[in-house]
Amino acid sequence: MDKRQFLAAATLGAAALPALAQGGNSPKGQRGPTLLTVTGAGVKPNRGPFDPVLDQMMGKQKLTFDKAHAFDFATLAAMKPVEIRPTLEYDSKPHRLSGPLLADVLAAAGVKGEGGKLAMRAVDGYAPVQTLADVRKYRFILATHLDGQPMPLGGLGPLWALFDVDRVPEFAAKPLDQRFANLPWALFHIDVQAG
Repeated sequence: MDKRQFLAAATLGAAALPALAQGGNSPKGQRGPTLLTVTGAGVKPNRGPFDPVLDQMMGKQKLTFDKAHAFDFATLAAMKPVEIRPTLEYDSKPHRLSGPLLADVLAAAGVKGEGGKLAMRAVDGYAPVQTLADVRKYRFILATHLDGQPMPLGGLGPLWALFDVDRVPEFAAKPLDQRFANLPWALFHIDVQAG
């Protein structure tokens, strides 16, 4: 399956998510479909294990897990937002991105400490690895909004893990098209690896 076919299938699958969110792996009290699933070391589960029927996209990307913490949009939007204003490579203009600190999201999932790494997976399969220490140092956010609007699937959203690259000298010195190389947009899964 090439990337375009995969993205088309993922978009169609996302349309079915509201119906699937009522299935057995939805956390109690969740008001909408899961947008982010956090698995791995230290995670406090709020949903069941990998389900080969309901977790199709994860299965296609060879992901499995025994426990996970799932977040819907309402839960993420209720967390204290942080706003950043990086210049985006797509139009070379500054934009407002906002969402909770990624460290706060991980803490809500039960992840503690400074050690370890995070494999952050986007819907297209891209999965850069960041250290938990860098996520805290650079104040990564889990962006849910771009210029005041929720980010849709099919664009940069609905979630983007990034930080204000314009305000960190070693990133600001890079050409604009290289600043976001390890900052996955269309994020849907984070695997916490013990360090």
